[in-house]
Amino acid sequence: MIDVVQIGLGFVLSIVIGGVAFARRSLSESGWLGAVLVGTLTFGFGGWAWGITLIVFFVSSSLLSHYKESIKERRAAEKFAKGGRRDFFQTIANGGLGALCAVAYALNDQPAVLLAAFVGLMATVTADTWATELGVLSPHEPRLITTRQPVPPGTSGGVTLMGTSAAAAGGLLIGITMFLLSSIGGTPPWWMIPAGLLGGLGGALLDSLMGATVQAIYVYPDGRETERRVARDGTPNRFLRGWRWMDNDLVNLISSIGGALIAVVIAAMMGAL
Repeated sequence: MIDVVQIGLGFVLSIVIGGVAFARRSLSESGWLGAVLVGTLTFGFGGWAWGITLIVFFVSSSLLSHYKESIKERRAAEKFAKGGRRDFFQTIANGGLGALCAVAYALNDQPAVLLAAFVGLMATVTADTWATELGVLSPHEPRLITTRQPVPPGTSGGVTLMGTSAAAAGGLLIGITMFLLSSIGGTPPWWMIPAGLLGGLGGALLDSLMGATVQAIYVYPDGRETERRVARDGTPNRFLRGWRWMDNDLVNLISSIGGALIAVVIAAMMGAL
């Protein structure tokens, strides 16, 4: 069922929240547009629980992106494909599938499988963002998820106990948020808590695995690895490994699908589907 008023409210809230994020330099101009699109669809078709969960992801991730920003800039800024300001493609990679789930959920009599998928999607993007923002601050050297070889902070596929713990915490937060909001006036959906925790953690680990194996990685003239095709000064970087078309946004998108599938399986195992 389509609620025009709810869609309008989602549009207004998305403009306001996106505007604040743009002013705080968490979003670029195109990122603001992407946030409005994702927020309008998610809130407008999913409802309050879906919309607030999206806000929890967005606000927590934006705050963490500014946490000890100067330290992260020194340690790993040159390794990441993009800076702290999310652009259109990043917002779509992180929230686009969730928004599509919301639309399909509203137009198909609210099937539980799409609700479970949304929990997994949001848990994964939150877990992955938390792991990235906090893992790079770890006092311990990251190790490549495939070989356990020590790698510099920010290396794609590198994991730390701090980053993995942050991923689990981010996924759990989404599970608890959806659980609390969905419990209002109904039977508590306990499955959402393990679905958020395990879906988020599993999706984030899949992201790291892809980062270590198939994500396109380049190298600066001085030998440093990076996700950037082109350096900040415009100098092209040499392709090193992975699949050239597998950029970070696509890795995020695929890993969130993996997290959604984990959440759906957990929901099914707990009798929610």
